[in-house]
Amino acid sequence: MKRHLLTVAILGGLIVLLVLLNQWLGIRLYDRIATNLCISLVLVLGLQVFMGNSGILSFAHMGFMGVGAYTSAVLTIPAQMKGMALPDLYPFLQTVQVSPYLAIAAGGIVAALVAAALSYPLMRLSDAAAVITSFALLVVLYTVMTHWSQVTNGPRTLFGLPKATDLPLAAGVAILALIAALVFKESRTGRLLRASRDDETAAAALGAHIPSLRWRAFILAALFAGVGGALWGHFITSFSPKAFYLKETFLILSMLVIGGANTVTGAIVGTFIVTIAYESLRGFEGVLNEAKIMSNPVVGLTEIVLALAMIAVLALRPGGLFPTREIGALFGRKKTRQENAG
Repeated sequence: MKRHLLTVAILGGLIVLLVLLNQWLGIRLYDRIATNLCISLVLVLGLQVFMGNSGILSFAHMGFMGVGAYTSAVLTIPAQMKGMALPDLYPFLQTVQVSPYLAIAAGGIVAALVAAALSYPLMRLSDAAAVITSFALLVVLYTVMTHWSQVTNGPRTLFGLPKATDLPLAAGVAILALIAALVFKESRTGRLLRASRDDETAAAALGAHIPSLRWRAFILAALFAGVGGALWGHFITSFSPKAFYLKETFLILSMLVIGGANTVTGAIVGTFIVTIAYESLRGFEGVLNEAKIMSNPVVGLTEIVLALAMIAVLALRPGGLFPTREIGALFGRKKTRQENAG
């Protein structure tokens, strides 16, 4: 128990330090980067809840982020703007307008409900079949968002969301997500799910109903994704369905894989590392293009470097930077060794 509290203290302290450092610097660009980082933490922690405990790669996560973002948008765009932003919106939704904070929670709940309705039959699958069907689910969600013009404005950009997400709110939600991910990991469901990840046959012999365990984790992961999507929507204030597809899926997956999918610590550390690297590489691309060192603009350098980094991590350290133990357990183990040595 003490080790789990130490993990929360260290990782939560890292998020708080990020907020304090940003406030001290007072640079608007860093505020945007820090806020995006905290929103990414919510998304990556949600993916870790399912992927880290079940051992099954899920591509559908960004689709549920889109569900949360569009749900919150429909509930919060001012009634006088809905005629322009959503000209085909259903009449019963045209006058609806709630607080963005309630809408963010609603986005998570709707995403969880959609996941609950769609995913249970898929939880019986494992290995390659499970990965392929999760990708198919992402395609389904993306296609619905692209063509359901009454709610999403189709493939066009949806605008008019009130700006409600700031760094303190995003950081607070990230800390809550951190605690929830650790609680789930140490719950009976989480422990049985990891047992099924390590040996499905043995876990079933112990009485674990594996599809049900996976289903619960998948719903919780979708809840995180929906909340993260709503937070992002109220930060960026305008978006289109392409924001919830392959490029973003790769970015979130790289954060989890590089940090370590099996631990909450890995999810947090991977998000920090990839976000800093991503923003640095984007800045470097901009410098190269402004200097006109090459005859053609440099495009795609960021994605190439991240892909190579993921390949290197998978080849040299398949479990990521934190493959098995949370940071609290590592510090506790080190302290115990020092006490025994003394």
